[in-house]
Amino acid sequence: MKTMRTALCAALAVLVTMPLSAQKKNTQAAAEAAAAAFANTPTPEVAPPKPVYWNKNASTQFGFSQLKLNNWAGGGVNNVTLNASFVGNANYAKNNTFWNNQLQGNYGFIYQEDKPFVQKNVDRFQFTSSYGHRKSDKLNITTNFILISQFTNTYNYNYPANIAGESPTAKEWRKARTIRSGLFSPATVTLGSGIDWIPNPKNRWIVINIQPLTGGFTLVGNDELRRQNGMVRHSKYKDEALFPYTETLPDGTTKNHGEYYKFSRFELGAQFKMDLNVKVNTNFTYSSNLILFSNYLHNPLNMRVNLTNRINWTLAKHLALSFTHFLVYDDLVRIKNPKDIDKYPDGKRRVQLQEVLGLNFAYSFPVPKK
Repeated sequence: MKTMRTALCAALAVLVTMPLSAQKKNTQAAAEAAAAAFANTPTPEVAPPKPVYWNKNASTQFGFSQLKLNNWAGGGVNNVTLNASFVGNANYAKNNTFWNNQLQGNYGFIYQEDKPFVQKNVDRFQFTSSYGHRKSDKLNITTNFILISQFTNTYNYNYPANIAGESPTAKEWRKARTIRSGLFSPATVTLGSGIDWIPNPKNRWIVINIQPLTGGFTLVGNDELRRQNGMVRHSKYKDEALFPYTETLPDGTTKNHGEYYKFSRFELGAQFKMDLNVKVNTNFTYSSNLILFSNYLHNPLNMRVNLTNRINWTLAKHLALSFTHFLVYDDLVRIKNPKDIDKYPDGKRRVQLQEVLGLNFAYSFPVPKK
């Protein structure tokens, strides 16, 4: 009897465990099938990000100042000034090829109470384009194009003659003024090939460019300014005795024949260019651009000099203190100064200097990420 009960229990245990074992096997098979199906499912392809070859940025500054006097014993003249500057960059890089472009511009106005009109007090632009191939971290082979000129005309405002009693009007001031320079009057254009040397490739705080063979032109569009900017005469007007520059007219006035001189002068020489960029911290930067050009065709030791220095100190998010200094010297340019016009009627070689110090509204785009 005991043996029969043991046999019945064993049979019941087999009947109960058989479905559970089968169910377990079915579950394992389903899991394995699902895993195989998942493994064979194709992974969606994610398109790689498009390469960015261009890097573009720009910065602008606007400065304003006013001087108002009332019964001021120290003297002075009420005036208002407005100055603006712009620096834009568009740089391309792919593999070892690069193309860097930069446009710098400065422009400003001043209004003085003693002269009832708006005068220009700052005006200059420079465009630089450099295309090249990187040979090593410290050496590039480059071709550089540089254009330097200004936007509008500049005048010397001489005090109007024959004014008795009353202050001159704006019309009388404009009639007495004499032109000093203008758009493409003059302008210098150079194109040449050479090498870039980067002593410190990590931060590129200084880049030196040497071009042993550089061609270019000096352009003077306004014929009134061609003689003082060293232009040469047309061949048919070469004889100065037959074609004097200054002619006295029957009414006693004089006329200058600027049309006797050519619009452009070709130059061939060597060029040295240095770009310096120092970032003291996130708020204080200094940059300098020096261009020296030696003309093989005319007094090669008397180099043409263009120097620009910029200091920028960010005081707040959109408030900056800036200082800009320009120095220009050209052996062929004669500068007329009213103080010694009798001694140097055709002008004299002079070092040209300009400085602008201002507290400005500043904006950069795209906005730098902190």
